[in-house]
Amino acid sequence: MPELDRRRRQLVLMICCCSLFVVGLDNTIVNLALPSIQRDLDASVTSLQWTIDAYTLTLASLLMLSGSTADRIGRRRVFRTGLLLFSAGSLLCSIAPNAGALVGFRVLQAIGGSMLNPVAMSIIVNVFTEPRERARAIGIWGGVTGLSMAAGPVLGGLLVDAVGWRSIFWINVPVGVAAMILAGRFVPESRAPRPRRLDPVGQLLVMVLLGGLTFAIIEGPVRGWGSPLILGCLAGAAVAAVTLVPWESRRTDPLIDPRFFRSVPFTGATLIAVCAFASLAGFLFLNALYLQSVRGFSALHAGLLTLPMAALCAVLPPISGRIVGARGGRIPLVLGGLGVTLGGASLLPLTSDYPLWLLVIGYLAFGAGFGLINPPITNTAVSGMPATQAGVASAVASTSRQVGAALGVAIIGSVVTSRVTGPLGAGLAGASHVGWAIVVGCGVAIMVLGLLTTTRAARRTAEETAATFERPPAPAMVAR
Repeated sequence: MPELDRRRRQLVLMICCCSLFVVGLDNTIVNLALPSIQRDLDASVTSLQWTIDAYTLTLASLLMLSGSTADRIGRRRVFRTGLLLFSAGSLLCSIAPNAGALVGFRVLQAIGGSMLNPVAMSIIVNVFTEPRERARAIGIWGGVTGLSMAAGPVLGGLLVDAVGWRSIFWINVPVGVAAMILAGRFVPESRAPRPRRLDPVGQLLVMVLLGGLTFAIIEGPVRGWGSPLILGCLAGAAVAAVTLVPWESRRTDPLIDPRFFRSVPFTGATLIAVCAFASLAGFLFLNALYLQSVRGFSALHAGLLTLPMAALCAVLPPISGRIVGARGGRIPLVLGGLGVTLGGASLLPLTSDYPLWLLVIGYLAFGAGFGLINPPITNTAVSGMPATQAGVASAVASTSRQVGAALGVAIIGSVVTSRVTGPLGAGLAGASHVGWAIVVGCGVAIMVLGLLTTTRAARRTAEETAATFERPPAPAMVAR
């Protein structure tokens, strides 16, 4: 791919960030609209969990396939296809007649979404080749996540209160179509030098592992943990987990290359992403239900209350990206983990009449922590790998985010709602204490991993891992 001038690189970054914006906006707004969806479609809490997790699970299952496919057939082509499918899925979600149809259309939306963020990140990595400029670009990328979170509560609250929850999906359509047109005009096409072959068995194993585990976690409290269906899902997930690594290790072009995880920073970034996004997804899910179902606030009022948290998520990632470029990832990871820990801890004694100023303090702490964490996750995941592996490496990082989000809603949502006796609004505050304790545990894990994965010894493993992808393959043995 020819070197682009600075103005063209910035334009490519802006187009790629548009995809991140609509995906991030969609996540924030859908959480805020859950109580309205529940009332309008007469949906159960389990259906609300699936409204979120059908999307995140599909993303998690397909991100690596989308990343490797983009490396093979063209990143711009896959990126534009994803924008088209995401826009179409959003339009269908807006006319869903019942909860089941909404969940189905969310799956279509997620199929398109799986072609956006990892592919856009791969485009950015190949366009921004200088390490410091790349770190700053990734910081801006992370800031767009926060910007979408900041815009989501207010915009979503206005739309839900004034027009209804269906309108939250309309806004994705014009942004998606505009980005698709601009991408065709300004984003250069790029591919990996050696096309990767498909890995259908690996793809199936990933889907069985993630889908079986999440289904069991969400449906277990409702159907019973000893039911044949739940036990079968857990058994299938366990078999897929045990089979996946040996299968992928034997393939020339694996869906998930086990060699990536020889890098301690890469493995740590993956685990940190799971913890960070599990805490975020659980936080948004519980908080939307608490503010509207327990406190009786309107969607707009709830959005305004969480705006300080979202604003910090928008402001801090570019700063964190600069720190990563100059000093490495340890400082933002440790401080970010501390912020998540303090945010969760401040909500541990939550009650139905908890003082609003204490709520806002918890939101600020959590937002500051999460805003610092995202850029070092992405930078660590892609900077240790050759550009030829950028699509798959960034897809693994994005997959870990979605796995965390799916598990956060599944685990925290199931643990909390299973403890509610009677109407949801009456018992949610007390039952949520265990959910906030899980958020605290995620924050502590992020701090510990941030320390362990930024040592010299850890960085050495990243260099050694990157070198394995640059060595020529060993000559094949010739049978005599």
